[in-house]
Amino acid sequence: MFDKELLKILACPKCKGDLEYIDEPESLVCKKCGKSYEIREGIPILLVEENNDE
Repeated sequence: MFDKELLKILACPKCKGDLEYIDEPESLVCKKCGKSYEIREGIPILLVEENNDE
């Protein structure tokens, strides 16, 4: 399970925008650029090149 307290210190690696937690599928989405980042076993994968949703 993802610790939502981390949202206070995490930022989008692409544009440095704020991230929002999404339940299904479990991921983080940038409020500024819309890029999404998968969460695997409670760990957000904040690699731009690994999350190809553009």
